[in-house]
Amino acid sequence: MANGVLSPQTETLDVFVELLSEIETDSPGEFYNRLCEVLCRLTTMRRAVLFLYDESVDRVVAVGSHGMEPSLLQDVHGTLEETPVAQKALALDQVQETDDLERELPARYKAALEVTTLTCTPLSAASRWFGVIFADRGGGRFKLTDEERHAMWSLGKLAALAASARIATRQQDRARRLAERIDLAREVHERVMHRLFAVSLALSSDGELAPADRERCRVEMREALADLRTALERQLGPRPRTTGTTLRAAVGRLDRGYGDIPVKVEWAKGVEVPEQLEPVAQATLGEALRNAIRHARPTTIHVRVDSPDDTFVLEVVNDGVGEDGRTATGMGLRLASLEALQFGGVVEFGPHEAGGWRTRLVVPL
Repeated sequence: MANGVLSPQTETLDVFVELLSEIETDSPGEFYNRLCEVLCRLTTMRRAVLFLYDESVDRVVAVGSHGMEPSLLQDVHGTLEETPVAQKALALDQVQETDDLERELPARYKAALEVTTLTCTPLSAASRWFGVIFADRGGGRFKLTDEERHAMWSLGKLAALAASARIATRQQDRARRLAERIDLAREVHERVMHRLFAVSLALSSDGELAPADRERCRVEMREALADLRTALERQLGPRPRTTGTTLRAAVGRLDRGYGDIPVKVEWAKGVEVPEQLEPVAQATLGEALRNAIRHARPTTIHVRVDSPDDTFVLEVVNDGVGEDGRTATGMGLRLASLEALQFGGVVEFGPHEAGGWRTRLVVPL
């Protein structure tokens, strides 16, 4: 430092320390916006957009930006297969710059971008790919300096660290909630099923029940219902945190299909998703879509959101069910079912009367 002016290396280090301190305090969107702003501050870039992979829609979506109107990025998404420059950046773990936008970017965005040279920074750590940062100078051709490349590469590692930490936190929270639900199932089995089994044995006897036995059955049934009500009404752990997005945004990103399968969306006019239902609705949508791809061979997927008779309904129907007429259901939907119970709702899944497989979330409003 000379005359009170920080050297570029010292300024970069200070910025990194500041960003690291904000990983847990800022919301994901705020942190990624801040990271894009810092990338432009430490380099000659003027605009930057950070993309992360969203497994719920099998797409890479924009989660942070700087120098651009956020509303312009709501429907911007893509896949790694249609973005060669991102494939190269992630595979080589190097910052890439390209002037050949015709070949390197999805065709649907070429005409909309008023840019000549574009940079692509990989977000990867421990052999895992999380996303990329696209940045440019607002038009015109340019060449990155070594200092700029290193700063951008380092910021990409920081973004990957943040994404990895949040994924680990979600997985820990998911494991904790799973353990709580297993405890609930064990409690229901031990306290409720045993009572009901004893009553069923008494009622299945050929002889007429004595008054004392009839009274004992009545008491056991009453106690079983009380135990079941207590178990279901008990808080099953902390309420899910905000997801950082909405069901409407997740559904909106399906306009290009899911896993190369066409998706038809039917959203009833005037229907809004209650804030408290956003996590379970998004989880149900994501699990239904993933199950459709993993366990069936669908040619189309139909997503419907409606609110008949003061209820919220999310329905996902796909054709292409396997030869045995069934589609496997994983733990994800079963967890969503237990979560829906907290709001008095249910998650149904099974064959659809019109053919195919249906997953349906129904919650009274």
